[in-house]
Amino acid sequence: MSTALANPTEMIRAGAPRLIHTDEELAEYTEALFGLTAKAERSREDEEAIELLTVLVDRYESERYPMPEAKPAEVLRFLLDQNGLSQRDIAGEMGGESIVSLVLAGKRKLNRDHIARLSRRFRVSPAVFFG
Repeated sequence: MSTALANPTEMIRAGAPRLIHTDEELAEYTEALFGLTAKAERSREDEEAIELLTVLVDRYESERYPMPEAKPAEVLRFLLDQNGLSQRDIAGEMGGESIVSLVLAGKRKLNRDHIARLSRRFRVSPAVFFG
């Protein structure tokens, strides 16, 4: 057994990420996740932390706020409509209007950077774009 897992209870006491149980904890974890995804350069540990926090946020949100299945393009279109935005308004996050058009038409997939920028812009979990 690795030394990191020798005493999981002590890890939790020391502040290691754990299951989310409240909306307040969700907000805290989401803010931490946004901070990590905003980094220009990420270490291997940053990437692992992003993955872990995404799993924890997704688990809580899917149990607490179940959503019907939606394709990433449908989610993006919904967020644009709800916020009164056009494709032009998010071109900066996506790398240009043509990319936005391709994504909304289902001809191109969102990449990790698109998802990070869009989740920050709309203040939603990156998990909503994972279809």
